[in-house]
Amino acid sequence: MPIAPDVKLGSGVKVHHPELVNLYGCQIGDFTKIGAFVEIQKNSIIGNTCKISSHTFICEGVTVEDEVFVGHGVMFINDRYPRASNGGTLQTEEDWAVVSTKIKRGASIGSGAIIMCGVTVGEYAMVGAGAVVTGDVPDHAIVVGVPFRVTGDIREKEEMK
Repeated sequence: MPIAPDVKLGSGVKVHHPELVNLYGCQIGDFTKIGAFVEIQKNSIIGNTCKISSHTFICEGVTVEDEVFVGHGVMFINDRYPRASNGGTLQTEEDWAVVSTKIKRGASIGSGAIIMCGVTVGEYAMVGAGAVVTGDVPDHAIVVGVPFRVTGDIREKEEMK
């Protein structure tokens, strides 16, 4: 089931190797590019003019606004306390609640980053490769590390160009 019939694809969307992706119940905005081996689950929204790189997992409850870059192998999480069962019975969707995550306009998330549920990554913020984001990231912040920490403001770096 590479691209399910319930996926809403905007105009000009490019899905590289559609046979190698898993998209279902999600919405993809205009002119967005999706790499190979990407999974985007139901009730996720990807904005316009985004780039979702290969091997990325975007789970239910994630909203990615316009012009966001998501690097290779980025992992989103939507449950703070996951369990397989409740007293010996396999859990179902009714046993837990999705914790939403928002990635705001123009943000960039480096390869291998992990984004915990319930956080907001601010506008034009930059998450370094391999960072583990456990809390909100301010607009324009540069964050790195495990756990993440703010190391600068992207506007200062862009002024130096």
